[in-house]
Amino acid sequence: MTKAELVAKVAAEAGLTKAAAERAVNAFIKALAEALVKGERVALPGLGVFHVKERKARKGRNPRTGEEITIPARKVVTFSAAKALREALNKKKR
Repeated sequence: MTKAELVAKVAAEAGLTKAAAERAVNAFIKALAEALVKGERVALPGLGVFHVKERKARKGRNPRTGEEITIPARKVVTFSAAKALREALNKKKR
């Protein structure tokens, strides 16, 4: 699903214009990004939890030359799906 498709779906479900739905989607994305940049955890019941993890620096190899390199430490965003979402994804059709 693209952002445009998400905006159309939100507009249809909430009875909003596409312009209002786009503002709402943009506000949600901005709020989510700002919270993650601050290192906060964002929990959305029924969907899951977004949080920031720290990856330590590690050794790697340049695949072209085989030379050993240091991969720097960095922060990454992780997502853990809620139980309801996991169950919906794995529901067996009969």
